[in-house]
Amino acid sequence: MACDPLRDLRAWQERLERLASQQVSPWAPPIDVYETDDRYVISAEIPGLARDEIHLSVQDNRLTIRGERPAGVTESAARHYHQVERGHGPFHRVCEFAEAVRHDAIRADLRDGVLTVTLPKLASPPRRIDVQ
Repeated sequence: MACDPLRDLRAWQERLERLASQQVSPWAPPIDVYETDDRYVISAEIPGLARDEIHLSVQDNRLTIRGERPAGVTESAARHYHQVERGHGPFHRVCEFAEAVRHDAIRADLRDGVLTVTLPKLASPPRRIDVQ
């Protein structure tokens, strides 16, 4: 893969901005968050982590994802890194939702390095009521 200095600079800038704004770990897995009529779904890229290394907690309408990826970078006489881009160390991500979620029905699945968390909404979808 060819070195792209602008891409590398942009990645560093995003990391620094995230650190400055959140005061959290130096890396965080990228996530996608979407909503349907009856649920919220979060997908997080966390390759290399086992199920027991991922800690999920929910309080009110806030989901927290925590974990730690061990450092794969170790300097030795036989190994000299030229570039390190993959994050390591502890991380946490917090997602807060506008609507209440059903704590007893939250599901989490880890497949091919992608964690998918499904949080059903507490309120049922709107229902039409006929006026008599």
